[in-house]
This record gives sequence, C-alpha cells and structure tokens, in this order.
Amino acid sequence: MDIVTTPIAPDDNPEIADAAPTPHEPPVILREDYRAFPWLVPTTSLDFRLGLEHTRVTATLQIARNPAAERSGELRLNGDSLTAESVMVDGAPAQWRMDGADLVLHLPGDAHTVVIVTTIDPTANTQLMGLYASNGMLCTQCESEGFRRITFFPDRPDVLSTYAVRMEGERAAFPILLCNGNRTDAGENADGTHWAEWHDPWPKPSYLFALVAGDLVANSKPFVTVSGRVVECNVWVRAEDLARTDHALESLHRSMQWDEQVFGREYDLDLYNIVAVSDFNMGAMENKGLNVFNTKYVLADPDTATDADFDAVEGVIAHEYFHNWSGNRVTCRDWFQLSWKEGFTVLRDQLFSQDMRGAAVKRIEDVRILRAAQFPEDAGPLAHPIRPDSYREISNFYTATVYNKGAEVIRMMRSMVGEARFRAGTDLYFDRHDGEAATCEDFVKAIEDGAGIDLTRFRRWYAQAGTPRVTVRQAVEGDRLRLTLRQTVPATPGQPDKLPMPIPLRIAVHARGGALGAEQLVVLEQEEQSFDLPLAGADPVVSINRGYTAPVVIERALAREDLVFLAAHDDDPFARSEALQELAVGHLVGTARRTLSSEEQAAGEAAIIGAFRASLADNALEDAMRGELMVLPSETYLFEAMASGEGKADPGAIHAAREGLKAAIGAGLASELQALHARASGVSLDDPAGRGARKVKTIALGLLAAADPARAAELAAQQYDAADNMTDRQGALMVLCGLDHPAREDRLAAFYARYKDNALVVDKWFTLQALSLHPDVIAHVRKLAEHPDFTLRNPNRVRSLHMAFAGNPTGFHAASGEGYRMVADVILALDPINPQTAARFVPALGRWRRIEPVRAALMKAELERILAAGNLSRDTFEQVSRSLEG
Repeated sequence: MDIVTTPIAPDDNPEIADAAPTPHEPPVILREDYRAFPWLVPTTSLDFRLGLEHTRVTATLQIARNPAAERSGELRLNGDSLTAESVMVDGAPAQWRMDGADLVLHLPGDAHTVVIVTTIDPTANTQLMGLYASNGMLCTQCESEGFRRITFFPDRPDVLSTYAVRMEGERAAFPILLCNGNRTDAGENADGTHWAEWHDPWPKPSYLFALVAGDLVANSKPFVTVSGRVVECNVWVRAEDLARTDHALESLHRSMQWDEQVFGREYDLDLYNIVAVSDFNMGAMENKGLNVFNTKYVLADPDTATDADFDAVEGVIAHEYFHNWSGNRVTCRDWFQLSWKEGFTVLRDQLFSQDMRGAAVKRIEDVRILRAAQFPEDAGPLAHPIRPDSYREISNFYTATVYNKGAEVIRMMRSMVGEARFRAGTDLYFDRHDGEAATCEDFVKAIEDGAGIDLTRFRRWYAQAGTPRVTVRQAVEGDRLRLTLRQTVPATPGQPDKLPMPIPLRIAVHARGGALGAEQLVVLEQEEQSFDLPLAGADPVVSINRGYTAPVVIERALAREDLVFLAAHDDDPFARSEALQELAVGHLVGTARRTLSSEEQAAGEAAIIGAFRASLADNALEDAMRGELMVLPSETYLFEAMASGEGKADPGAIHAAREGLKAAIGAGLASELQALHARASGVSLDDPAGRGARKVKTIALGLLAAADPARAAELAAQQYDAADNMTDRQGALMVLCGLDHPAREDRLAAFYARYKDNALVVDKWFTLQALSLHPDVIAHVRKLAEHPDFTLRNPNRVRSLHMAFAGNPTGFHAASGEGYRMVADVILALDPINPQTAARFVPALGRWRRIEPVRAALMKAELERILAAGNLSRDTFEQVSRSLEG
C-alpha cells in the first residue's frame, strides 16, 4: 500500500494486550506476544448481493486446526460494526457469542465448515475501510483491518486462504463486477441483475481482498511476460476520465518488464486490473490482481497534471505492481513486519524511477522527502523503529519511518554487498518464503545467506529508533588522510540508550586544487573508528556519504570555501547538491539563531550567491539537475537543524532568514534569473529538455518574487497566460498566491473557472492557497473551508486544504496560535467521520517540545484540548496521547 498518507483475544490472537485498558484507552499490542492462529482457513467462499445501501454477504469458511499452533477449542472471528444474521457450522445452526466486536465459536473437531451471513450499508461507511460507496460505485479497502467490516473473519495477515467470490447486483447500477484473481464465469438474470464469479488461485491474507462494482470503462493493452504468458492489463475509470489513463497503463507495462529484468519477478495471473477511486484514504492498494487506486495516482495529461504528478503516477503504479511479489506472494506474518514489505517495495520503486528518469535527480528528491517527513518523526514523540515493538492502532504505523527509512535500511544492505549479491539474497528470500507470511528477520537472514555477509549488528537498524549523527574529524598524516568518524544515536521514547549500528559511507578525498579522489566504501561499525584514505593532492576536501549511502546526519566543521568547491566540482551529483544544502543550512541556522556577525552574514550570502551563479552558468548541467542546485533547504529541515541537541526551533526566525536569503539571491542574480526564465520559456512542451526547463523556470520565478514582488507578479501572470501545460500554470499560480497583487485573484478565479469540474485540479486550487506565503493565509483557509466544493468526507479534499495548511510553516506556526487551533478543530471534526485521516494531522502538533516556549505552550494546549474532548478513535487517541507523553 502506498501512503500521500480497526477487539483483541487473550488466547488466539497475536495481538495481545499488556493490561486491561481504561474505558478511554485502547489496548497496547505487543510484538513479543505473537502466537500463530490455532486454525487454518484453506478456502474462503464469498457471495455478495450488492447494493449501495444494503449489501448481503455470505461467507463460507473451510477451517482446520493449525498443527503449528497451540490447540484451542475456540474460533475467534474479528468483526467491526457487524451483526451476524445467521451462523452455521457443518450445516446446522451454531452456538456463538459476541466478545466485544468479535464473534466466538466453540468447535470441538479438527475441521469444520462455517457459514456466516452479514448485511452492511456501504453508503454509511465514512471511514472508507471495508466495503464502501464512492460516487455511485462500490469498492473496498481492507489493509490493514478493513475486512472485518465486511464479514467475521480471522482478520490477520498470517491467515492465508484461497478465495472464490460470486458477485451479483443490478446491471444498470453495477455494469462492471471486478474481484481478485481471474474471472471464471458470468451471467445475466431475468430480473435485471447480473453476476460474475472470480477465483484467485494464490493463497492470500484477508487484507488483500478487493471488490469493485460500478459503471466503469477500461483502457486495455496486453503484456506478454518473459515466459510468454499474455496478461490482460486494464485501467478502469469513469468514462469521462478515460483519456487521462494512457500514462498509467504504459507505466504498468514498464514496471512489469523492469521487474522481470532487475529482480527476476514475473507476473503470475492472466489478468491485472487497476481501478481509480475518488474516495480513498491512501495512495493505492496492491490487492492481488485488482489494485484499487486513488484517482490522483492514475489520471494524468499535460493540461491537468504536472511533471511531478506524472512521476508520482509512474512511481505508485510501480510500487503497487512490485507488491505482487514483495507483499502478496510473500506477505507479512504480523503487522510489526510491515517494513519488510513496504520498505523493500519502496526501494524497488525508487530504483525503478531512477532507471526511468535518471538516478541523480531522483536520489536527491528521495532524500529531500526523507528529511522532510521521516527525520522529524525520528526526532519526536512518535519515534519508532522500522519494526515497532508495540502499537494501539496499526494504521498509525503506515509512516515515513516504516516506508522511507525502511527503504534506506534495505538500500544500505544493497550498498554493502553490491547489486549482484543483493539480487542473490532477494532471489533466495522469494524462493524460501513464496506462499508464506514472513518477517523482517526472514528477509535479513536471506540477504545474509544469499549475499554471504554477517548482518548480526546490522539488525540493530530494525530495533532502534532515531537518526544517527556522525561527526567527522580529519588530519593529514604523510600521503594519507586519517578520517575519524564517531556515531551517536539520540535517545527516543522508550529507548534512552542505543548501541552503535553499522553505517556504510561512500567517501572520496578530493584536492581543492582540482584533482578528484577515487570513491571507496567504508563501514562505521563501532562508536568511533578511524580510516586511512589516499590523498589526491594538497588541501584535501572530503566528500562523504556520497549518493546518500546511509540515512544519517553528518556533522563536520567544513570551511565555507571547501563547501563552495564541492558544490562546483564534486563528481557525485548528490554530494554536489549536499554541499550547497550544507552551505545554506549553516548560514540560515546561524541567521535564525542570531549568532552571525554582520561580516559573517555578508560573507555567507556572497558564498551562496556565488555558488548559485556558478550553477546557473554551468553549461554542462542539464536543467533538471540545475533545478536541484537552486533549491534551498526547506523550513521543515531547518527546523530540525535548529532544534538539534538542546536547541529549540523558532519558526518565525527560520522563515525570516530563509525569505531574506531568497531575496538576496533574487536581487543579486536578477539578470541571470530573468534570462534563465526567458530561455526556459522558449522550450516547447514536447522537447525532451522541457521537464528540466519547466522546473528551473518556476524556481527562478520564486527567487525573483522574494526580491521584486511586482516584477515577479508580471512574469508569473505572463507565464500563467502563456502556459500550455499544468506544470507552468501551477508554478505561476503558486508564486502569485503568495503575493498581494491584483493578478493573484484574477488568475485564481480563472483557474477555478477552467477546472471546476475536475476534482483533482480543484484539489490543486485549494492546496496552492493553503500553502501560500500570503500574510492572510489563515483567513483564506477559513474561507475556503466554507466553499461549496469543500467537504470533510473526501480524504483528497481534506488533504488538499487542511493537510496542506498544516505543512505551511508560516500559517500553521502563526505566533497567535490560530493555526494550531484551526488544525485541532479539524481533528475533532474529522475524527468521528474518518479516524485514519484525522490521526494524520496530529504529528504536526506533536513537535511542540522542539519549538520555542511560547509556541510550544500553544501547541501543547491544543493537544490537551483534543484529548479532553473524549470519545476519540483509537487512531487519534494513540497519536495525541503519545504526543503528550513522549
């Protein structure tokens, strides 16, 4: 599953509470309490009589005792908001009881047939988990615990079953009936209904079940696998969206071919369906043979989608397809193992995107996302290892730590052993565990055995939270450089003391005179180690963590001129970009802390402007890479840098410092930036260089806006009016949204009028205003929340306005605390409707301990107000309580 991003038995369930909870506290689930389920469910048959307001589900479970589990006379079937109309065992009415939301049967024999009938109302399902209605169609989302909202079942990932499904409904309402696997039969009834039968031959857990029924059309194109199997590939959408599905379908084909070539994984069914749904909590879901996607990650054409949107569609399509092996054929034993399937699959989709779009820029983008989303998580009250030890609500662990850091941890293994040995390890893993529910340890053991490496200490990455910090010291000794590295892993909630972890680092020692040193990989295993490296000449300059081989913070006192040298000359693109980031972070944090003298301030600005000028003038650079060298560190990343150690972040000072530097760059390079904007504006939409040109054009416009708002508003209005694609149009409008200029309202109105019938583009319209630097952004967001097109019932719309605002450092961190109050109000209003989405707002408030005292008190007060409201969902209660305790 891709993120953008529900009673527990004491005997038979792996999820065992450590103590009886208070009435308002959900139980804590512990990884160490895992027990295999006492019953197997070899086959499951489901019969659906479909209706938007009334769907009848008959579930027939063939069950048998699990010889690998402790014997139990009880069969506990999980439920959530369900009532059983009838329960039969071996053809006779059964004696059963309810224990909370679970249905419990006493079964004396070794094998039984259990038949349960339930009725559900999909239109009432605002949580969008289980079976729910979306704009007249029916669809499902079952990961992680949604299947228990459809029927009573052992809803846990280690119970694997083969599914046969019959679906029946009115042809007029549901002309298309889709499910997992292959369709085996279909027919018509005399009363205007029709039916379809589906069979998935591959055993799967209940979280991978999927069903879709609605009025849909398909963009279809077969794919022939490496062994000659012809796979029917379909992208199903509403008729009006069909023209925007070509990119998704081509991305699927590229993913299928790439996985065969790079990981040796071939598709294993005759049919691969993707369905786009407008109401969806996540990005997409990898259900076997029937992927259900948020429309945001399927629909794209140049008029309605940016270049970044096209990349996101390709990446998410690939991610869900790659899950066919890393998640479906081999799945998770329990939810604590989520990072093996998600971390590994994120790495796979990153490597795929690198091959499709270029490794250097993609790597820089991925690290930027890691630092913006995961580093704050690792430094806050919600910090957790990539394999957590406990949870109250599993949906809260679909996090950047599990996904993005999980991918980085697996990438480190790949870096240490090399591509060929890593492939040997993954091949061994799939061979060993095909058709099983596996663990993170199973994955590490397969890499260890297949690649021939001892990963005993490396396993600490799975057990310890926190972002390691590596300090660097260097000394020249003859013709060698003695590099001394020391690692510390900060204390995190529940883990005050940490052990050193193996940290692979690619390093090169250059000479400031121009000679570039050879790259080599070192692994920092101990708390402190020294490495002797060859010199390339006099005045050595160390390029470290090249390609970002490890998810760590490098701490070193590197001279400004050395950073300028690396930014201009390093032969590793990531290291070159990183030098500019390091140069800017040091200057901006010093400015925000008011620790720089006026001379240091001027020298820092001059060095950064000089580095930018060099990038603008470097004709050897492609614009895509040039754009990366023009991006300043985000305010979120600066927040973390300022709050490191015993420091406290001051969002107001950070924003002022960053805007001041943007203005200095915009003024100091005005002619160069305007020339770049003019040159880039001349590149046509279909030119291969167009993506990079569109990127630098908007970045240049943003820098100019900080220095000369009036001139930038003119250029932005011209760019908007001339735009023949969404990237240019959105980029221009983004700049205008932050300016107090008549062109702002004119172009916002024009944008809405043009796209008011396109939900995804209207989402952009909300987001651009919610993220803007305009001084009245809070008032704008309050007004937008009253707009007729806004609703709390659609997750995309909620994210487009309120989640965007929670990520706006100026509006959210307004000194008055009004931004905090507004987000807290959204959490309280949204929690009864969609707890999963509501809980994702909490981490923004949870960073209160790392901020200056006045704002910290305001943030904490809002968390306390939420907690005091009572009747919170498990999702939100866990996030809020941990944010106050951590």
